Amino acid sequence: MAAGNWEVLSAPLAAQAGPEQLALCRAADPAYIGDMALLKIARMGHPVLVRPAAAIEDPTADPVRRLVGHMVETLFDAEGIGLAAPQVYQSVRLILFFDADEREATHSRPPTVLINPEIEPQSDAVEHGLEGCLSIPGLRGLVPRHTHIGYRGFGLDGRLLEREARGLHARVVQHEVDHLAGVLYPMRMTDLRQLAFESELRHVAATPRPDQPDDQPDDQPEDEA
Repeated sequence: MAAGNWEVLSAPLAAQAGPEQLALCRAADPAYIGDMALLKIARMGHPVLVRPAAAIEDPTADPVRRLVGHMVETLFDAEGIGLAAPQVYQSVRLILFFDADEREATHSRPPTVLINPEIEPQSDAVEHGLEGCLSIPGLRGLVPRHTHIGYRGFGLDGRLLEREARGLHARVVQHEVDHLAGVLYPMRMTDLRQLAFESELRHVAATPRPDQPDDQPDDQPEDEA
């Protein structure tokens, strides 16, 4: 967001944002400008979450820009790491995510906006990791994901964005793109015994899985997306 434009954002986000978050928003895409509102997040069981999302014909259209603005505020408010349009009842191919590779760095930059995204694995390597989801509050599960992917999509300016990602970055992108296909992370799990409430995660961490020897360190919980 261009310098000086923060003032036009809605009071709820401005009131709870600290100096670092204000700086991030000033640095983000100017398309975030405008009245922004918190959106209700759909929960598992609602049909919108299992319905394939439609492609967006014009990434630069004003309704897309407004939706992104609302999603940015919702993502910050929910303290998530990613958000897909179907999670806010909009069945279109649009995701937001923080692209930092390390958990502690995820909120050190503005979220990436990706419209009509596509992903392609860059290797056959797969790794299990704990994931959560804003649409499935209170639960976490061990999910296999490709460790190295390439992805592409369009920004709000209509330009093509192409990147490669590994680690947490790759996991988050795969999680969010799954939402656009109507896939929730439990549907990717290979063992539902490794799905648990957050208060019981110690039991999941103690359960061996095929790609983890008994003496391998436990996974750390992922942020919600």
